[in-house]
Amino acid sequence: MRLTRCFVPAALAGQSQLMLPAGPSTHIARVLRLRAGAALTLFDGRGGEFEATILAVEKRGVRVQLGTHHAIEREASVAVSLLQCVIRAERMDFIVQKATELGVAAIVPVQSRHGVVRLDESAMERRQQHWQAVAIGACEQCGRNRIPELHAARSFELACAGGAARVDGSAAHARVLLDPTGSGSLAQALESPPLKPLTAVSVLIGPEGGFDADEIAFARDHGFQICRLGPRVLRAETAPIAALAVVQALLGDFAARDAAMN
Repeated sequence: MRLTRCFVPAALAGQSQLMLPAGPSTHIARVLRLRAGAALTLFDGRGGEFEATILAVEKRGVRVQLGTHHAIEREASVAVSLLQCVIRAERMDFIVQKATELGVAAIVPVQSRHGVVRLDESAMERRQQHWQAVAIGACEQCGRNRIPELHAARSFELACAGGAARVDGSAAHARVLLDPTGSGSLAQALESPPLKPLTAVSVLIGPEGGFDADEIAFARDHGFQICRLGPRVLRAETAPIAALAVVQALLGDFAARDAAMN
């Protein structure tokens, strides 16, 4: 039986007692209806996970006993940054959730010219906090013990000029923009042999209205390869999931497993 996993933002320590925060406490007590003696898995985003047991369900929260720490990591072997142009709320939530499940190290919301969503600074800050909660929930579900870094929204130009995931300056880093006008496939861009094996990939995905020609030219001038996923035009929420699956199959989860087996 799979144990309930809960994220706790405070640093955890084995063999100690803890009152869980309001959110996890409410979910455990009122939704799952767990009681004293039930086993949990807790993680704090700093690496690994802890065995835990519910001691009591009280009015002010759920008290747990922390046990052994297990240095288990389920991160991808390649640092993938998703630079996603902001789209409508529920679709953006879906992208954040699935990108987290697919192992991205960082998510950067990007404001682009043809995006249909226009939010002021305060609204974007609230949306970012919501996306952070979505990513945490996805980590609890999929078994990741580290939360992907969710950056503040930035302009298209800043997204192209900067990075996302923290990457060693000596690492081989592929930067790709997905667009139906691309001259080659994403797989070809990732399989082109660099001077050293790729350890970081940034994937830039457009909004519902796509990129305009000036944006594509700007990205190309800043080191992005313009690629496509196939002959069909994908929805804005479909493209990132398909692209991340390709990246992980060629460079990440499955590639690491296959290399270990050979």
